[in-house]
Amino acid sequence: MSNRYISFLFLLLVAIFLAACSSNATYKQGEEKKKVNLLFNFATSSLDPNVDTSYVSLRAGITETLVHLNDTNLTIEPWLAKSWDSKDGQIWKIELRDGVTFQNGKTMNGSAVKASLERAIKDSRAIKNALRIESIEANANTLTIKTTVPFPEFPSELVHPNTSIIDVTETDYINKPIGTGPFAVSSFTPGTAVDLIRYDGYWNGPAKLESARFSFNADANARSLALQSGAADIVFRPAVESLENLKAVKGVTIDSTSTFRVHQMTMNLERKPLQDVNVRKAVDALIDRKAIVETILKGHAEVAAGPFPSTFSFAPDYPEKKSGLEAARTYLKEAGYTEANGVMQKNGEPLTFKLLTYSSRADLPLIAQVFQSDAGKLGINVKIQLIEKPEEYMAANRDWDLTTYSNLTAPRGDAGYYLNATFHPKGALNFSGADDDKLTSLIDELNATVGQEKRSVIAEKIAMYVDEQVYNSFVLHPNTLVAYKSDKVKNWMTSRSEYYMLTNELDVNK
Repeated sequence: MSNRYISFLFLLLVAIFLAACSSNATYKQGEEKKKVNLLFNFATSSLDPNVDTSYVSLRAGITETLVHLNDTNLTIEPWLAKSWDSKDGQIWKIELRDGVTFQNGKTMNGSAVKASLERAIKDSRAIKNALRIESIEANANTLTIKTTVPFPEFPSELVHPNTSIIDVTETDYINKPIGTGPFAVSSFTPGTAVDLIRYDGYWNGPAKLESARFSFNADANARSLALQSGAADIVFRPAVESLENLKAVKGVTIDSTSTFRVHQMTMNLERKPLQDVNVRKAVDALIDRKAIVETILKGHAEVAAGPFPSTFSFAPDYPEKKSGLEAARTYLKEAGYTEANGVMQKNGEPLTFKLLTYSSRADLPLIAQVFQSDAGKLGINVKIQLIEKPEEYMAANRDWDLTTYSNLTAPRGDAGYYLNATFHPKGALNFSGADDDKLTSLIDELNATVGQEKRSVIAEKIAMYVDEQVYNSFVLHPNTLVAYKSDKVKNWMTSRSEYYMLTNELDVNK
């Protein structure tokens, strides 16, 4: 064998050995890569942070808002804004944080934030109505914002996920919004998942994770199974009936945390039967709240007397209500209905309800079925329709009577958000079509009031009036349920506001 051939063979073996080493190193590096997969209950077809009602961009750490909610004490605190001030509640000076960059490396300054807020106002009716901005001026890192009316609680509205700040010069908002958060979008498959990579230039220190996946599945049982099989590391709202099995899995922790959410029966006040307060009282009386909490939620909820959990200062002490089949029958009799041949009717017209529900919150269809069964005992025909996107459907269609719906009521520790959104004629979530001059006047008074004590008094008065008129029925306040692999995941915090999930502090054990 020639020396030349031996040399060639030696070089070839060295190359193979180095390639094998390289391959092995890559494999180990891949194994050790810090990554988590969070499985969420709402799918989204868009990451546009200014209009997406699933708030995925904020929850996944892609975007941030000017103001942050402290989940512990329910106070607002600086985030992208370092301070704000107003002498009259109408003209606001906002100082932006220095040294913040977007995920494309561009500096976040006053002009960029102005453009982002103006884009949000233009594209989102909800944000336009919530912020009530008349004008914005930018000078370096200072914003001067004038609202249409004195609005003392304006800064708290800047917590809303749809006010997220993005670089509007990067226009693929649906697939790849460019925010200031710790994670940038790597890829997005609508309805399936968004894959994320660490943004090393993040102003508050690079994320401990190198990458993450924020995936979606509306099936609560499938989410639970994904955690058990190892396909997911963190699961938002696992199936309640699976909790005991999950608790038995080594290394799994379950958080059950009180939140600011209410499950309600939204009533379409444009439908003739529901324009009678006695019919609305009958609907309310048919809801067996205690049984629903105990059987469907397995105790992971609080019975609701109104929209706000009892821990809030603006949750009134409501008068005791009549409930049950006989109470509902009495209310219907007062509304002119009689039961004939097993059918509840008035002037020969049977009482029927079209009830909407959606499966991404697994308990809502079950609540709808319980209501359907109980209403049937009074001869009321309830037809249940499963929908995918409740906000879009209720806004675009008025052919329904009732909807089992879930909403955050005081995510900023204040009643203003829910009352404005749900009961003001211009409210983005006013799906019931409430347009009551007295109610609107009270909400306008709340909006102009400074100081939590004074605001709580007015909010309590509004809540009592809503209760008297039975503008929607309030069923329960569900706990936020999160199951996660605590033997792998470090620094996970279950947010009471449900806004903050993938953060720069989230980590995994090696």
